[in-house]
Amino acid sequence: MQKNMGTIDRLLRTIIAIVIIVLYFTGQITGTAAIILGILAVVFLLTSAVSFCPLYVPLKINTKKQ
Repeated sequence: MQKNMGTIDRLLRTIIAIVIIVLYFTGQITGTAAIILGILAVVFLLTSAVSFCPLYVPLKINTKKQ
């Protein structure tokens, strides 16, 4: 598992996840949208923590500076 995410990519994913979490806990998103966005937020946080996005591998994307 080689790192393929740069700092800006990781930061944006973390910010988006935090925004989704805040929207959920303030009641701005509910129901199915809350579940789907909640799962997305967890995935964003996990991929940011390990600096690896599995979706980038088949698409041959690498945002990490060499």
